[in-house]
Amino acid sequence: MSWKTYQRKGSIEAVDAFEFIRANPSVKISIADEDTKNGSPKTGDMVARNPDNHADMWLINSDYFSKHYA
Repeated sequence: MSWKTYQRKGSIEAVDAFEFIRANPSVKISIADEDTKNGSPKTGDMVARNPDNHADMWLINSDYFSKHYA
């Protein structure tokens, strides 16, 4: 198996993770184990959702978000 590079074609919808989680504590958000180990959710993190399925939400840590999204 070899890794390949892919470009994003579309956009995502995202909100501030801290505010979203505080306002919606019962909503399920996927958070990678590595992000949890690094202290997420934390200030600057974002919650993204699939524009085709609003129930599909995940956390994007602040460093990754600032590098890859505008």
